[in-house]
Amino acid sequence: MPQPPKRDAAVVLSGGGINGVLLELGFLRRLREDPIWSRIGWIYGTSAGALAGTMAALGRLEDLEEFLLGIQPEDAFRPRPFWRLPGGPHDYTLPATIAARIGNPHELGSALAAAEIELIVFATDVSDHSDADETRDFELQYPSHSTEPEAMGRAILASAAISGLVLPVSVNGVIATDGGWVRNFPFEHAYRNREVAAIAAFRYVPSYRPTDAAYLERARERLERFRAVPPVKALLAEVRLAQERAERGEPAHYGEMIVRLMRVAFARNVVLEERLAEERATSVAELRRLRADIVSAAVAAAPPWRRRRLRSELDARFGAARFPFRHDRHVPTLIVRSTPGDDTLDPTFRSARWPDETKRSLIERGYRLTDEALVDHTGLDEWRRTSG
Repeated sequence: MPQPPKRDAAVVLSGGGINGVLLELGFLRRLREDPIWSRIGWIYGTSAGALAGTMAALGRLEDLEEFLLGIQPEDAFRPRPFWRLPGGPHDYTLPATIAARIGNPHELGSALAAAEIELIVFATDVSDHSDADETRDFELQYPSHSTEPEAMGRAILASAAISGLVLPVSVNGVIATDGGWVRNFPFEHAYRNREVAAIAAFRYVPSYRPTDAAYLERARERLERFRAVPPVKALLAEVRLAQERAERGEPAHYGEMIVRLMRVAFARNVVLEERLAEERATSVAELRRLRADIVSAAVAAAPPWRRRRLRSELDARFGAARFPFRHDRHVPTLIVRSTPGDDTLDPTFRSARWPDETKRSLIERGYRLTDEALVDHTGLDEWRRTSG
């Protein structure tokens, strides 16, 4: 009787908004054609990666494609009237859209709890904590096999709640928002899972068009008709100042400043995560080589009668060493990185429609880059041969 495949691989999906989830769909479609797919036991996802990871864990990539081809900006983040901006510049319409087209939070959470692949999503804790606690890292982690289904479904929505656009979501009494602030690329968690023997990851690399300040000109033209009214006159002066700032390349207003800071934090977060992974991999390899060299040199210099015991003692000493990166293993890793290129669909304060042609182009881009990476990657081939 054939044995079920060993599930010892993990997938890591970063945040990236609408661009990221489309590219990740292409990444996942190509990965599904590779032998690694049957061995995936865990998917770690943040924001866009939480949504893409949900559908991958449930084996519903076709449904994800249909959902993405049908979605428009107002289905995710509907712009609010100017006078309602204290509540956020957009209404978070994505939860209702997902519930209507994919499944409500409880349905998704229940399906994930029963799935073979475990999904782990990440959100940021923005609850009001009156007492300072230097041990808190503000990271919320939700594993689908141990999180209550309703909470799991809401955690996915919280992870995708872009905090530059909408207010956070409550998950079991915890106020949670976009996981990108603390873990936009959750590679570290996959690596720390001792059951993971190989990792395939997608990292979205954002690129941003210059800010279009045309909306300020339109606002100024509308306000000019009422410039005799003192409050409008004062507002006109602020709009003119905003236009001047935009012309100098500065944030035109406070909302844009928040968005810029969010981009910086997310990008820095991902760079540090990947740098740590690279440094860890190097440290693991160097420590293993150093251990082998020292043991060999010491044993060779010892009297013959002492060598066997000395080797045993040195192995025990190295085994007990508490290096931060002490691992007796190497984890083959494939990381596909991608920008949206010329096709960018990021929502702004007033988003245009998202054309199907552009969406399909992003999906194809993710597929093609993954195909190229798999062809050029020898580490996964070695893992398949030695552990298959």
